[in-house]
Amino acid sequence: MPERVARGGGRVDLVGPSGRLEGLIDEPLEAPRAGVVFAHPHPLHGGSMHTKVVYRVAKALAAIGCAVLRFNFRGVGQSEGSFAGGEGEMEDFAAALRFMAARTPARKLWAGGFSFGAWVALSVGSRDDNVSTLLGVGVPAGQYRYDALIGSHKPTFLIHGERDEICLLSDVRRLYARLDEPKELVVIDGADHLFDGRTLEVGDAVRDLLGDVPGDRLRDSGGARA
Repeated sequence: MPERVARGGGRVDLVGPSGRLEGLIDEPLEAPRAGVVFAHPHPLHGGSMHTKVVYRVAKALAAIGCAVLRFNFRGVGQSEGSFAGGEGEMEDFAAALRFMAARTPARKLWAGGFSFGAWVALSVGSRDDNVSTLLGVGVPAGQYRYDALIGSHKPTFLIHGERDEICLLSDVRRLYARLDEPKELVVIDGADHLFDGRTLEVGDAVRDLLGDVPGDRLRDSGGARA
């Protein structure tokens, strides 16, 4: 699918459960295929909406015609509140989904994230009836539970580094094996957890995986590739 011209970097304010959440939104010049919320890594380990992988994924999704919101969880940057152990961050993500649902009412919602943000996005997105497609990058499969995701029938796309030293690829493969179709897993050769020097490949994988996912409100379908 050819890339589309996008306007990007617009600052937005969201109303979160603990106060203001700051965000950035990239939007195509034409009507978006989907509205996407993409979450950042762990707030206590330097994660933010400016993390390189988060930036690269947002730009890749915008390039295939999506309206993409990345935002700072509570207590990060100018977002109000403080870290809440995951449950509060899930509430933040749900608020971001509501924001994008109002902004792109005629389009599907996709939920995604990187590392800790992937756990949040996959957990919230798999339970939200307005979300049709799930994307996880560097999923911490061995650190958290994914009961809602395992019981979900939504198309799920995972991207992982072959040499991820924090979130082991073996754990991701075990989680992936438990997911229903449609699903796809892309492993980036030689990449570590932060995809150091490989963030462009993450963007390429996003375009390859999601470039042809339908953008209307019909149920998605697709195959799997491990």
